[in-house]
Order: sequence, then C-alpha cells, then structure tokens
Amino acid sequence: MVRMSAEERRGSAVRAAVAEFAERGYDGTSTESIARRVGVSQPYLFRLFKNKKALFLAAAQHCVDETRRVFRGAGEGLEGEAAVGAMGRAYQELLAERPEVVQMYLQIYSAAAAAKASGDEELAEALRRAWAELFDYVVERYDGDVDEATGFLAYGMLVNNLVALGYPRGHRVWGGVYEEVRPPEPGAGPERQTVC
Repeated sequence: MVRMSAEERRGSAVRAAVAEFAERGYDGTSTESIARRVGVSQPYLFRLFKNKKALFLAAAQHCVDETRRVFRGAGEGLEGEAAVGAMGRAYQELLAERPEVVQMYLQIYSAAAAAKASGDEELAEALRRAWAELFDYVVERYDGDVDEATGFLAYGMLVNNLVALGYPRGHRVWGGVYEEVRPPEPGAGPERQTVC
C-alpha cells in the first residue's frame, strides 16, 4: 500500500470536510467525524489544519476554487453568451454530480452570517473574500460588466435554492429557468466527472 504524502492527506481532509460540513453545518460537524472519514487520527488532522475554523475555510475555498475551475473549463475558447451558457450548464452538472457543493455553499452563507452576528469578523471576512473571488472571475468573464455578472450569479443563487429545496426538474418553480441549467432528467447521468 502506497502512503499518502501530507499534501495528499490534506486534500483528502478538505474533501471529507466538504462532505461533513455540507451535511451537518459548521457547528454540527466534529473534527473527529472528518478525521474518521479521512482515516486519520484527530491529532493528525490538527497537524494538517490549525483548528476547525481553518478546516472550514479550506473546505469553503475548495468549493469556490472548484466552481471557478468548472466555469473556466466550460467557457474556455468561448465568448459572450456561448461562454455564459456553457458555464451555467457546467455548474448544473457539478450540482447534479456533487450535491454536497450546493449544501456547502449554503453552509458558507450561514456560517458567515453567524460569524458576523457573533462578532467573529475574521471568519466572516474570510468567507466573503472567498466568494468575492468567484464574483470577480464572473465579472472578468463578462468583460467587466458588473450588472451582467450580478445577474448570472443571482440566477445561480436561484438554482442553488431550488436544488437545495429538492424541487424535481418538472416542478413548476423551474418554469422560468433556462432549460440548460435545469437539473438533468432522472436517470440521465452526467456527461463528465467532477470532484469537489
């Protein structure tokens, strides 16, 4: 059996943290459950990450980076509406393949609000900074048009909410949503694999 490097274990811990935090939230997730999922001891996990907050931030950053990577891959070589449409379809595929991504985004928003309310401005600001990176990337794809980028991301937030609420593709709430960003038909598997 090949031993993983510390960096590989760190990546494994981040992916496990995404799954655990997405399911249980920041307060409901124990570092012990993350360590168990990774197959390491809790003390080893704390050698990789200073504390639970650092692990949550790494998980949040991982989802933002993965979303940006998916957008970049989908829009590569395309311009304008073609690029934006491809990015929207790729995001919906990501959500279909990895439902914990949308749950993690919801946890990020919740954790930022809770941190701000409790006076933990450091955590709130770190989470806002991670999301702002995604915003900046979308603005860049829209050639600096903040209004268009805001519309794209607002549409994505609607998709996140409908997916998180579990509305099936045929439900009336999807009626005004572009066909290409609706969830796939039941049984229609994703065309590619993405790992968050």
